[in-house]
Amino acid sequence: MQELKDRVALITGGGRGIGAAIALALAQAGADVAVNYRQRADAAQSICAEISSLGRRALAVQADVSVAAEVTAMVQKVEQHLGTVSILVNNAGVARIQTLEQVSEQDWDEVLATNLKSVFLVTQAVVRGMRRQGWGRIINLSSVAAHTGGVVGPHYAASKAGMLGLTHFCASRYAREGITVNAIAPALVDTDMLSHNTRVTPDLIPIGRFGKVEEVAAVAVMLATNGYINGQTINVDGGWYMM
Repeated sequence: MQELKDRVALITGGGRGIGAAIALALAQAGADVAVNYRQRADAAQSICAEISSLGRRALAVQADVSVAAEVTAMVQKVEQHLGTVSILVNNAGVARIQTLEQVSEQDWDEVLATNLKSVFLVTQAVVRGMRRQGWGRIINLSSVAAHTGGVVGPHYAASKAGMLGLTHFCASRYAREGITVNAIAPALVDTDMLSHNTRVTPDLIPIGRFGKVEEVAAVAVMLATNGYINGQTINVDGGWYMM
């Protein structure tokens, strides 16, 4: 499958978990891929090696995507090495398991900066290039917590719900310029993040099992290759949240 041939994708937090699976799936669909990471350079380089083995170009690029200057430098590096970003997957995020009473002001600010502010900053940085080329796909990784409150904490739920509001604004604003903006809302996908939350079990999911990263990645590829889905949230949650 080469539907995305010659497209350049940027995946924030792409070195592990869902982000890594999406990076590989987009490469399999023909895209060249920039894998952003904040600390785990080894993981990002490993994913880039897999992407290169598929015959696609890959770039590991370090940046804290909650910091505007680092986002600007990251996007410039991607453009220099791979070209204009035409597919953005805002995946970077943190999940701190805390009750409302346990959340400090610093906790709140850090989670909102990493999970939500980063989406604004990176989208703002790449959308100019998408508008110039008249084509773009922005995919935001939200969560079932945006709908239900979830099992992580109030700061996490608020950040993921805010992401949906930003998705709707951008989807409406840029649709006529060939840019679609959608969100994916997974629940209890089998990743390192899930393994740190001992309160969750597959019994929470109607299907009765945790999700697989490949199942989320398949939806990301679908959204990247479909030009008529816009402003939507695709719930990949085993039936936990039913609209």
